[in-house]
Amino acid sequence: MMNIVLLTACPSGMVTTYLAAQALERAAKRRGWTAHAEAQGQMRPVAPLDAATIAAADLVVVAADAPVALERFVGRRLHPASLAEALGDADALLERAWREAKPLDAAGLAAAAVVAPAPVAAGQAPRIVAVTACPTGVAHTFMAAEALSTAARDLGYAIRVETRGSVGARDELTDAEIAAADVVVMACDIEVDSARFAGKRVWRTSTGVALKQAKQTLNDALAKAQVEGGAAAPSGTAAPAAGGKKKARGPYGHLLTGVSFMLPMVVAGGLMIALSFVFGIEAFKQPGTLAAALMEIGGGTAFKLMVPILAGYIAYSIADRPGIAPGMIGGYLAVTLNAGFLGGILAGFVAGYLALGIARYLKLPASMDALKPILIIPFVASLLTGLTMIYVIGQPVALVMKGLTDFLQGMGTGNAVLLGIVLGAMQCFDLGGPVNKVAYTFGVSMLTQPGGVGYPIMAAVMAAGMVPPLGMCVATLIARGKFTEQERDAGRAAGFLGLCFISEGAIPFMARDPLRVMPACIVGGAVTGALSMYFGCQLKAPHGGLFVLLIPGAVGHVGAYLLSIAVGALVIGVGYAVAKRRDAGAAADTTVAMAASH
Repeated sequence: MMNIVLLTACPSGMVTTYLAAQALERAAKRRGWTAHAEAQGQMRPVAPLDAATIAAADLVVVAADAPVALERFVGRRLHPASLAEALGDADALLERAWREAKPLDAAGLAAAAVVAPAPVAAGQAPRIVAVTACPTGVAHTFMAAEALSTAARDLGYAIRVETRGSVGARDELTDAEIAAADVVVMACDIEVDSARFAGKRVWRTSTGVALKQAKQTLNDALAKAQVEGGAAAPSGTAAPAAGGKKKARGPYGHLLTGVSFMLPMVVAGGLMIALSFVFGIEAFKQPGTLAAALMEIGGGTAFKLMVPILAGYIAYSIADRPGIAPGMIGGYLAVTLNAGFLGGILAGFVAGYLALGIARYLKLPASMDALKPILIIPFVASLLTGLTMIYVIGQPVALVMKGLTDFLQGMGTGNAVLLGIVLGAMQCFDLGGPVNKVAYTFGVSMLTQPGGVGYPIMAAVMAAGMVPPLGMCVATLIARGKFTEQERDAGRAAGFLGLCFISEGAIPFMARDPLRVMPACIVGGAVTGALSMYFGCQLKAPHGGLFVLLIPGAVGHVGAYLLSIAVGALVIGVGYAVAKRRDAGAAADTTVAMAASH
């Protein structure tokens, strides 16, 4: 009697895996074979094949389009196939498997692209660990973590989430938790070291997707996650990512990584500069005074380091640690050559891709390979990056930056208002997403330009970034009957976040009702940006929301600035209050409240 083991798995884990298992079982029965099937899916608990059944098998057939565990079958005759082969002609597949199956050895296991942990046993909740990280490390990081935790609780999954915010790692995952996990979810918008997850199934997504589609993210992770390359590494040691290469992030992902490391320097430096104005706008010109010291810390040091750090960590995102030195050198050259923020971005990409190319394509004897990351890559990449900045990039980009500065300094009222409309709309388009970050990064970059040309731009950008959550708060106050009690609580929280310049406070409302919230926010942000530029408002600090008003001189034309914010918040609040439909939950809350009052 022929004993055969069947293993099927599809990416969704819903239907195809079961159909393929049934087709193969029927084909085996027609041949008079005894078949034992394991269908890895989400529709019912997986019944893993026991060791005795595997040991007695004469043939193992794996029909899978998703990662499955093969370690159990080492030493058995195994034939891999696709689900299409099983569903198309199961009899032909079994015939081919019997002829072509080969014993699975360690080499074959290492070569297979579908190695994964054993499936979750019946009755056992999936074990998930997750990491969340956004460029600013303030809102998206923690909101995504909360969304994943809530979704896992609703689905009955066990989860532990590590947040990598602006204050560093919180609730850090232990080696034991990682080892026990069935899947790792990395909801990260920036580069996060994944060496400790080598050998685990890893699902990569963004904080925005994890926040808005948390349940789908967890289910996709369980069904589609791919194994991270390399053997499991001890904590703190480096290991290659999948296939020995870093996970491709694309230019925007590399830029966000650089911005995330740069932002603390920008905020600290900007606030130091603003504090120096407490003693008078020109008090820093007096040597030996506290105002001069504050200006030296903020403008003389922090702002000079801003571009090198941006460039260094763009290069780090591309090439890992070997990219930091050439990236920072290129970024500092961008500052000295007056190529500014744009030059620093270009320097980061040049340095990163040079370092990555040298690491990949420069082949050395094994005895000298250890010299690459500590000697050859830093030296060669820094030399080539520096020469490129001095002789190719620096001068043209410096001319571009000078032209942009001259244009902004000579900009008339009409052009200023138009720029405010564009920047304000961008700030409110995706609430902390890519478009929002582009507008904010532009505002920050202009702060470093001479003549205070960036102060009105920064004012328009921050004012517009505050109004979406403030508008949601206004809407929940003037149209209480249209919102549930939970939404009204969220509105109060959003109001506080808006005062702090955390646009993401409006995300819960946009996630529930994007077709109404998004247009209202874009219009309100455009109005705010236009008014701020029209009134000539100025802002010398790159963050802090309304709390920068506590620093004398940090905001120019305070009354007009507050008016711009108030008008934008009212436009959003009233617009959304009118457009929003009253839902059943709000009606139920109102009925309960009326009953309680009687």
